[in-house]
Formats: sequence, structure tokens, C-alpha cells
Amino acid sequence: MIGLAIFVTMMTAPDPPTLRVLTYNIHHGQGEDGVFDLERIARVIKSVKPDLVALQEVDKGTERSSGVDQAAVLGELTGMHVVFGEAMPYDGGSYGEAVLSRWPIVSFEAHALPYQERQEPRSALAARVKPDSGLAELLIVGTHLCHQSDQTRLWQCGMLNRLFANATLTVVMAGDLNAKPGSRPMKELLSGGWIDVDAVGAQPTSPSSSPRLRIDYVLYRKCDPWRAVSVEVLDEPVASDHAPMLAVLEWRGGRIWGLGSRGVGSGRLAETPKAASWTHGLCAQDESGDGPAGRVVED
Repeated sequence: MIGLAIFVTMMTAPDPPTLRVLTYNIHHGQGEDGVFDLERIARVIKSVKPDLVALQEVDKGTERSSGVDQAAVLGELTGMHVVFGEAMPYDGGSYGEAVLSRWPIVSFEAHALPYQERQEPRSALAARVKPDSGLAELLIVGTHLCHQSDQTRLWQCGMLNRLFANATLTVVMAGDLNAKPGSRPMKELLSGGWIDVDAVGAQPTSPSSSPRLRIDYVLYRKCDPWRAVSVEVLDEPVASDHAPMLAVLEWRGGRIWGLGSRGVGSGRLAETPKAASWTHGLCAQDESGDGPAGRVVED
């Protein structure tokens, strides 16, 4: 009986890997009390031990933020890898998105999103990360959509679908979409195969002092076998005008033929050959039906 018990224990499958994703619009580090405090933002981030963080409204070298490279500072304060993607030049510096990762960032790309005259330019920052937790390399996409026009948001969501809905790597997207559940932009994303991790709970995230609007999201694709374990909007009313949202995802896929990794230049998302790795292999198939094919970024 002892031998049987040992054998059964040895044959027990390991727990599936999980992914902790945080999205946070940090309002260029300025809290509801008017104070610029990146250490406060970093404490909020560290309190939930995320694997990946999508940050919006991040300044780099602007006068209003005293010339600080906010992404670099937050990377240092949290002890995480970091990249910044400019959405537009602003106030003597740059304004855009940042991604923090517990694991090394292999490459990244800031994609300009469509906008109209007299509107703020917006972007999607895609970072390719290399986990050490039993997951394959994946893309975390952080974005911040237009706050001025539903039509512009609709165009931007269409662009996000074209860029990432059929990407051959697993993709998780997070950010401030400035769109309510059921709106045309959200319907566009969901029709492209994205899953809203908090579609049932629909927890509001803005304003942080008394959340009433749900405009911040974490999404994954139907073809990527994730399961949302939990979703939490953090009770942080002062550090920013948005409340941060944490989603914990569990990987339900298996080890199949997918994308491996060969050297890619810093700042670029590049095509990779097939190799054995943890991946889905369902979101994009080549014409022969032999497996994933294509590029994440089309030049």
C-alpha cells in the first residue's frame, strides 16, 4: 500500500501555471491629493505580486513630471523588468504606456493606433516576455484608447484585432479602454475573439475615490486556453484617479508544437520558427494546417 501511495503521488499532474496580470492607469504618477508619488504607485503594485503589469498615462522626461523617466523608476522600485512605449511627444518629453514584467522581456513594439485630428494619439505596447513558470513566451499588450470619441475607439479596437487577434503567440491584453461594457468598441473586440475576464462581475474602476464606471479591462483570446481564477479591483482611492485591477489566469492547455524563440532585436517583435514549447497552436494556422504561422507585426 505504501508503494502504491508513492506511485500515485508521483503520477499526480502538477498544478497548471498561473498568470497574475495587473492593469493600472497611473495618471502620470499624480494622486487624487495632487501629489506626484511614484513610490506610492510602486507599493500598490508590489502589494498584489503581479507577474505582468500594463501601465497607462506614463510620463518620460516631461516638465510636469520634473523630467523623470517614470517607467524606469517604477521598474527599479518594483524590481521588475520594464519597457516604455511612446504614444505622443508631450511637454518636452514623452507620454504613453509601460509594461512591467517579473520575467525577462525579449522584445517590444509600440503600435500607433488610429485617431482623428485634434485628438490625442494613442498606442498599444506589445512586450514579448519569457516566463520561467511552465508557460511559453507570450505577449502582454498594454493599451489606452481614446477618451474623446466612441467612433475613434471603434477604429482602435479594429486595429487591435488586426494586430493581435490572430497572433501566433499567446496574448493577454490589458488597459484603460475608455469603453463601457456593451459599447460598440467592446463589441468589436469581443467579436474578434477576446474574452473579458470580468464580464460577469463587471467591477467599476473609475473614479478611484468612488468607482462608478467600468473602463479598465484584462482580456485574453478564446483560442488561448486560459481560465479566469479571480478578478479584483483594488481599493486604492488616492494614488491615481483609476483603481487598479488584478486578474489571475490559469493555463489549461498542454505541451504541443508551437513557436520557439530565436534571437530578435531589442524593440522589435519578430517572426520565429516552429519548435516544441508550451503554446496553444489554435489562434493562427498556416494554410497547410501544419501549425502556427505568420508574424505578430506586419511591416
